[in-house]
Amino acid sequence: MINLSGHSSVLTHDTTTKLAQPGTRESFGSRQEVSPSDVSDTQPTLLLDRVTKSYDSFTAVNELSLTVRAGRIFGLLGPNGAGKTTTIRMIVGITMPDSGRIELFGQKVNPRLQDRIGYLPEERGLYKKMKVGDQLRFFAELKNVHGRAAEESLDRWLLKVKLTDWKNKKASELSKGMQQKIQFIAAVMHDPDLLILDEPFSGLDPVNVDLLKDLVLELKAAGKTIIFSTHQMEIAEKICDDICLINRSRKILDGSIRAVKSGFGRNAVALRVAGGDDVLEDAKLVAKLERHSDDVEALLAPGADPQELLRRLVASGASVAKFELVEASLHDIFVEKVGGDA
Repeated sequence: MINLSGHSSVLTHDTTTKLAQPGTRESFGSRQEVSPSDVSDTQPTLLLDRVTKSYDSFTAVNELSLTVRAGRIFGLLGPNGAGKTTTIRMIVGITMPDSGRIELFGQKVNPRLQDRIGYLPEERGLYKKMKVGDQLRFFAELKNVHGRAAEESLDRWLLKVKLTDWKNKKASELSKGMQQKIQFIAAVMHDPDLLILDEPFSGLDPVNVDLLKDLVLELKAAGKTIIFSTHQMEIAEKICDDICLINRSRKILDGSIRAVKSGFGRNAVALRVAGGDDVLEDAKLVAKLERHSDDVEALLAPGADPQELLRRLVASGASVAKFELVEASLHDIFVEKVGGDA
């Protein structure tokens, strides 16, 4: 393929030769062929079994196993350099693992499956001199979507991201956030069954973060499976059903958000209190205090009872306006598990 702009990063939107698929599935309001064996309510969308990838003496991914269930948002989490992007590049077939097994839709990764995947890479790239509409049609062609079907999907997604008026503008005229939304469209406009987003919110302002987050949740509601790679724990906590935390090429923990958080013991209380300083400074009760603008979070000492803290605060004459047990956040878990290794 000729690179029209000199920006090679755009090629990470999989350009593997595509083959027609037998059977049927929905795409752009029309029907495409897909094998009935490709679709299963119990079969995971993605399976990695002891996958390893090295570059010379550096091991980027080490014995990684994970399962992504259909119709859910899976967070592939970890600090920069943990191995997230390398893992994704193996899933979409850009690079091959040195050992281990990867299955997509119950099959070994192969070019025929690529039309069922949408991929937004971390390294962004648009053809700067091409008009937005022209390059989105081009990306659609790479996924075997043509003519009216491509045009209808293009227009529908431009409307969703509020960029309809920019269809005939060159990419160079768009802001960074606008370009990012255009690349999101390129990843979803062929109606993929699996959408892989590598740091999709990086560089977006809060308004566009909310817009993109809502679109991702819409896709999940439509039955799509989404892999969401990030080191932004706050966003991951809001949208992910399941997570896998990796650090220094290895898996640290995985499971549903609820199971991970419930299995992470943390005895903390959020307080809004006037007085009671002597109680809060008692090291037998409180191991650490974090003071915020209008409240305090108290991390209790090992074995301390939250009810004992409340009883002593009241007995001291303190005025307690808020007393709330706080579960560990993904941020807390990330910091404890990764710590100084990040």
